[in-house]
Amino acid sequence: MSINEIEEKVNAFLIDELEIDEDKISPEARLKEDLGIDSLEVVDVVVLVEQEFGFKMKPEDFKALPTYGEFCNFIAEKLG
Repeated sequence: MSINEIEEKVNAFLIDELEIDEDKISPEARLKEDLGIDSLEVVDVVVLVEQEFGFKMKPEDFKALPTYGEFCNFIAEKLG
């Protein structure tokens, strides 16, 4: 899966499930500060990653990723 395909899927669930404004999403966007993903939504993101990409992600892994771009790259690395 290409990074563009990963970004499309991530964008879709951030916009649809977490109701994040599409205009705020960019590689440099900080997940917590810019996109407003709080500790409760982290659990939702972890579940969505498992559903969309087929691997388990720990909440700690997500919290360790500061930006949207790093989040997408993390997924790409896991998919190898």
